[in-house]
Amino acid sequence: CYSWLMHNFVLKSYSTAQRQATHSLKNLYYKRLLPIEKYYSFHHYHSPSYEDADFDNKPMVLVMGQYSTGKTTFIRYLIEQDFLGSRVGPEPTTDCFTALMYGEVEGITPGNALTMDTEKPFRHLDPFGNTFLNRFQCVQMPNQVLESISIIDTPGILTAARKKLSRGYDFPAVLRWFAERVDRIILLFDAHKLEFSDELTRAFGALFGYEDKLRVVLNKADSVDSQQLMRVYGALMWSLGKVFRTPEILRVYIGSFWSEPRQMCDHYQLIDLEEEDLLADLRNLPHNAAVRKLNDLVKRARLVRAHAHIIGYLKQEMPTIFCKENKKHNLIYQLPVIFTKIQQQHRVPAGDFPDCTKMQEQLLSQNFSKFKKLKPSLMASLDKLLNTDIANLVPLLQQQELLNKSLPGVLDGEFLGTFRREHYKRHPFKEIEDDDDSERDSIEWIVERHKPKYDEIFYNLSPNEGKLSGAKVKEWMTTTLLPNSVLAHIWRLSDIDADGMLDNEEFALAVHLIEGKLEGHWLPRELPSHLLPPSKRLNMTDEEI
Repeated sequence: CYSWLMHNFVLKSYSTAQRQATHSLKNLYYKRLLPIEKYYSFHHYHSPSYEDADFDNKPMVLVMGQYSTGKTTFIRYLIEQDFLGSRVGPEPTTDCFTALMYGEVEGITPGNALTMDTEKPFRHLDPFGNTFLNRFQCVQMPNQVLESISIIDTPGILTAARKKLSRGYDFPAVLRWFAERVDRIILLFDAHKLEFSDELTRAFGALFGYEDKLRVVLNKADSVDSQQLMRVYGALMWSLGKVFRTPEILRVYIGSFWSEPRQMCDHYQLIDLEEEDLLADLRNLPHNAAVRKLNDLVKRARLVRAHAHIIGYLKQEMPTIFCKENKKHNLIYQLPVIFTKIQQQHRVPAGDFPDCTKMQEQLLSQNFSKFKKLKPSLMASLDKLLNTDIANLVPLLQQQELLNKSLPGVLDGEFLGTFRREHYKRHPFKEIEDDDDSERDSIEWIVERHKPKYDEIFYNLSPNEGKLSGAKVKEWMTTTLLPNSVLAHIWRLSDIDADGMLDNEEFALAVHLIEGKLEGHWLPRELPSHLLPPSKRLNMTDEEI
């Protein structure tokens, strides 16, 4: 009871700290940064203003890659169920952006309606027009994973053979819009094909500046031998290095991200380790959400400062009456030199400036006479934000990080060596609608008909005092070649009394679930009543069930 109370206390403290951090970030943005953005028309040149939904919404994961690399299958692997509108095939099956979000009632909201919803962070997608919005949708569903994160599925990037096809909207610009706002970008490649098309290269350009969010996955790695995998991995790293041109090496995960049995290969254990690393990275996103938002706010404030100096310099150099148009074009031509002058005079780092070529294109249609001069009070406020206000937020975020360490991780039980008895209090069973004990106990146990076969396996594994340890069960389970995450979920469903061991009934249940999975069925999120062993029903109260 004490452990349960402490666990709930930690959860409430974490939630309070997270709300405080989010509230403080909002205040800094609305009171300090937004007035400067409006004064210097920042939104006409760069990204739209932030809204409450940008601070309050769950972390988002953007999944992208060429068609037939397994994007939709990867998402189904994460959430362990199908979603409305999903389809898997060797041809381009996804032609729209789909936001997967949590909702009590399953349904689809089209793009135009989404941009009107103030509780969703998609209101500023309007400028991309109807052609894009007709290919944008939000699927809401009651899914446990989506309670913590949201996932954005993207259309497959076209190969060179299909480059003549037109999407009707600025695809790289849409990707950049999402890249700015998401917490993680998953870029999938197929181990059988590494063709870098023109559209893929343009998509990479849209991710420039957000490489810290990027995770690359070399998918379907179990379908090639170790020697071929080594060659493909090396070719991928070489190609990525040419495109991104960053001194840091991008993290590339080796995987086979689907829930079906993997093909036996020499690097099977490597795939399991890589999968656990990537899933751990994704699981930590909710804990690190406030830090990511703070980081994005600092990057935005630095860009605003550089933008203000650019606009102020151009206004200062403009003549009052004559030769305005000639002077304007001359200033645009000299913009690279102007960037250098501002860096030297105001000590603004070169990395804070926007793309010079893009800025020149945007300035061509602007009236320089309407630009604002550099306002010392606003710049002092911006410096205070960067040098003082942000620093004052760090202790609050450090407090949140300490609470994060006290939170339980994914409860994969003894199977993955992370079992914590005090954290495993909620039994994953659906409530039985009929409260009559006799009717509940009389439900036929569907596993019983195959139990003699399951018992033979159980006793061949040499149980100790009628139970098998997690280590012995794991050793047997891995021979099925199902992914560790799937087997861990089966363990959670089967270890009904949460003691880190399986008796003969629990083991029979585990084997039954494994056989169902191997036959292509989805695993239940919670254990239905007809799978609950009769002896366990007798030992449990209605409240526990």
